[in-house]
Amino acid sequence: MLVRVFLVIALAASAVAHAPAAEPSLGDTIKKIFSTPTPTPTPRKKKRLSKKPLPSPSASPKKKSSLLPATESPAPSITPSTEKKKTTAAARPSASPRRIKKSSPTPEPSETPSRSTTPGETPSPSTAPQNSPPPAAGLQPPATVKKHGAPNATLAPDAIKGFEDYPAKVQELLTGALELTTRNLDYKYGSADPASGGMDCSGFVYFVLKQNGIGDVPRDSSEQYVWLRRAGRFEPVLSQKDNSFELENLKPGDLLFWTGTYSIDRDPPITHAMIYLGRERKTGRRVMVGASDGRIYQGESRYGVSVFDFKIERAGKSDEGRLRPTFVGYSHIPGIRD
Repeated sequence: MLVRVFLVIALAASAVAHAPAAEPSLGDTIKKIFSTPTPTPTPRKKKRLSKKPLPSPSASPKKKSSLLPATESPAPSITPSTEKKKTTAAARPSASPRRIKKSSPTPEPSETPSRSTTPGETPSPSTAPQNSPPPAAGLQPPATVKKHGAPNATLAPDAIKGFEDYPAKVQELLTGALELTTRNLDYKYGSADPASGGMDCSGFVYFVLKQNGIGDVPRDSSEQYVWLRRAGRFEPVLSQKDNSFELENLKPGDLLFWTGTYSIDRDPPITHAMIYLGRERKTGRRVMVGASDGRIYQGESRYGVSVFDFKIERAGKSDEGRLRPTFVGYSHIPGIRD
């Protein structure tokens, strides 16, 4: 090792000897080499990168509002049926990955179907209007529905043969009686008031005669029969034929009487009364008017205030097993033909 050092020194001295004077000497160079300490290198600090917070997975990306002005384009025509859908789509962000559930409109309350009723049917207490005001005075209450039989029949005065030749009081009497047949009145036992919705046979006679100024007319058919017998106006009929001579004095406006319509303890046992109209112009048949619970007009039973056929039926029972009433006679009404 020392030998190598000396060789280096020798070579250096030789180089210095041949070097020009202006250059530094070998000794100075060597001195400078060994005298200058080699600085200890300092480690370089690594540059730390600033950590930015990563986006939270729960955070949703900001949505761009679809209401910002965009590139103008021709607006599509909106029909009334799709206008609501277009408005909903405009309010929903177009870039949203999720599909917004469309809310359904609030359903209307369902209507419970009511039970259908037949025409003229009286509503049941559950469907009848509550706290309804009472009918005004003078108004006729609705007639009850008939459970069987044909509808009540009516005739216009000019449908009666020779009606224009009747005495004025008879025309007035029969016109008022026929008007009652247009009200759809039921047969209602014990009633003499059409405002109650129906009348019985003697109640019909009582109401019509009172309406025409007959003040002393009794209420029931048996008393009406006695009233006319005492007035000497009654015409008895024993025959069971429609063409009997006993009907020759029968006049329009007369009262007709029967017995045996129903079982009752009366003396005399008169149970039914009606008013004779005359002959129907179209058919020539005798017709009468009053209230009944099953008498016949044009081959059908009627139950209420109606027009009926006037026939003298033979005694006995009908085909339905009912006892046929017996016609006993007729009478002119005092004050009508006098």
